[in-house]
Amino acid sequence: MTSSSRSTRVLATAALIAAASPLFAQLGPPATSTNLPPEILSLACAPRATYEDPATPLRITGGQDSFIRRIHAPGDLVTINAGKANGIEVGQEFYVRRLQTSDRAPVSRQAPATIRTSGWIKVYAVDDQWSLVTVTHACDTIEIGDYLEPFALPTLPPTPKDRPKAQRNNYAKVVRGNDRRTAFSQGDYLIINRGSDHGIEVGSQFVIYRNKNQAENFLFELGEGIAVDVKPELTTLRVTMSLDAIRSGDLVALRREPEEK
Repeated sequence: MTSSSRSTRVLATAALIAAASPLFAQLGPPATSTNLPPEILSLACAPRATYEDPATPLRITGGQDSFIRRIHAPGDLVTINAGKANGIEVGQEFYVRRLQTSDRAPVSRQAPATIRTSGWIKVYAVDDQWSLVTVTHACDTIEIGDYLEPFALPTLPPTPKDRPKAQRNNYAKVVRGNDRRTAFSQGDYLIINRGSDHGIEVGSQFVIYRNKNQAENFLFELGEGIAVDVKPELTTLRVTMSLDAIRSGDLVALRREPEEK
């Protein structure tokens, strides 16, 4: 895009804002509470993981300030790189997400990436190719380059009715959490390297252990967790109880009734 066409587009965007809010040309509607239960907000912000680079055609591309800002918060007006030509309509909502890798390594089975949910946004005004959105809720800062996915409120996992024994000698491992975190406690979310391909489903219960690599000794029971998001080979757990800090590499056992023979 040439400098002239960029200037034309900026002017058009400014006019779009002015039409939507003539008295406050650079401001969107004030930030308001989502009025969602804290459990739902927490779950919506929970990390996911992936072995592959996600598709990121829709992205945050800028803000509406007299200077360049890279981070934004609720109440800010932000630009996305899609408009009417892409089927975007006023009122649509999207999650804002960010891929986090370890040491900038390519995403692979040997180096899975964490998907950080930055928050979610709502479309405020639409042009042919660009749109203005408002930040509805922020789990973290909303940053230029973050990508979008369709928004839908998560569902809380079912409350367990029983507590089957934990399977032995079939352990998953703790990978990491948001912002490359490697230590967790009660109420935190973490990712393990097993998923639906291994019989896990939303609501599955787990016991978390540490192997102290001490001869002729038991594993140390660290805590418990419940599956809140399940992919074929990766699962996000919420830690429901912890006796000590849980760390990357700790062992995770699925609670499951033994199969009848």
